[in-house]
Amino acid sequence: MSSTITRIRLGAVAVAASVVVLAGCSSSSPSTKTSAASCAPAKGKVTLQYWNTVPGMDKVVALWNKKNPNIQVSTKNISNDQYGTLSNALKAGKAPDLSQVGYDELPNLRTQNAFVDASACSAATAAKSKFVPWTWSQTSFGNTGVFAMPQDTGPMALYVRSDIFKKYDIAIPTTWDEYAAAAAKLHKADSKLDITFFDPNNAEWFNGLLWQNDSQMYSYSGDKWQVTVASAQSKQVADYWQKLISGKLVRTDLANGSTQMYAAYQKDQIASYVGAAWGYSMFRDNLPKQAGKWTIVPMPTWGSNGASGDWGGSTVAFMKGSKHLYESVKFNTWLNTDPEALALENQLGGLYPAANAGLQLPALSKGVPYYNNEKIFDVFADSSKKINTSFAWGPTQKTVNLALQDAMAKAAAGDGTLYDALTTAQAAALKSMKDQAIPAAAGK
Repeated sequence: MSSTITRIRLGAVAVAASVVVLAGCSSSSPSTKTSAASCAPAKGKVTLQYWNTVPGMDKVVALWNKKNPNIQVSTKNISNDQYGTLSNALKAGKAPDLSQVGYDELPNLRTQNAFVDASACSAATAAKSKFVPWTWSQTSFGNTGVFAMPQDTGPMALYVRSDIFKKYDIAIPTTWDEYAAAAAKLHKADSKLDITFFDPNNAEWFNGLLWQNDSQMYSYSGDKWQVTVASAQSKQVADYWQKLISGKLVRTDLANGSTQMYAAYQKDQIASYVGAAWGYSMFRDNLPKQAGKWTIVPMPTWGSNGASGDWGGSTVAFMKGSKHLYESVKFNTWLNTDPEALALENQLGGLYPAANAGLQLPALSKGVPYYNNEKIFDVFADSSKKINTSFAWGPTQKTVNLALQDAMAKAAAGDGTLYDALTTAQAAALKSMKDQAIPAAAGK
């Protein structure tokens, strides 16, 4: 589940996600200039508007309203058309004070001058220490201001049907080379069994794989964006999965979270899942008869490089036009750092928190019955510590993702390769930036 093009929420599915570091992206850049606003408290009672896509958030807001009679919050769920609704509101000058925004959408909206810099509020800058470091880097654009508070993340790991691996006497892989070898052994033992599936229509997932391998898709230097979507590191990932696809060792006909996907797992046709923290409840809630058969282990690594990746996640952004920045900072900080609020968000909406305090929630420190009472969140917490903080999203990421998905779908059908899809996505990135007069060049 990602907070970008699609967000799958089944039962108590935990959300997590894609991150954005724009280190070196100067706030003086013509396409990203945003000035800090005043942080004067309002005189009297105020009502803030907060838009989001999280199930149960109305109950979290109700808790705040009960405790803060002078700063009331009105919430609106915009999950049906998150960015369309937000974009229309911005154009009409009717944006809310606060809105949920996926990490990978932040640069795009910043080029539209959608945010207000909350760094004038000392409470906003002081909040930095309350979050997992790489998440704060995403929302501050290289420490050029405070444009949002991190909310949730999606550190990745490997979900394994341990009973299937045990049946065929195959060790659970720790590297991608071992994973490919296991894929071949499983398929040889049972021609109807695949180690996993490759969803060609899920760019966010694929971006998480690129992220793990230190694929620096974007950077900002020389007053322009450097675009390296099709880098050597990206090619290594693309070639790896292309080999599995060409060898018919992974399925390409399944979409993440689809009925067909669950059916394949139910029929024991797939033995593992490369996913994020929020995925734990997908299997628990949709494949209850497989309780005790799943385990979660660290994501396979590229040789000795122990880095991990992130898939999904979101922030709560300070939106342009807000007349109550002081109050917005107070609510936003409480929403995303207060243990009581975080516990309720995890319980009702399945959020895997970005706040340090959230990682200490009792619910995340206990064993999970479905997974043999294993402390699976320890795996995700360790994964979170190994995510490359220099990974950056581009300002036209949605356009790039759509181009990547279209080309990956063709590659999965035998028309071109996954690396061809990356070169197509790079060309789309450069063109979309040129069309919006955003200075950009192909990086080395």
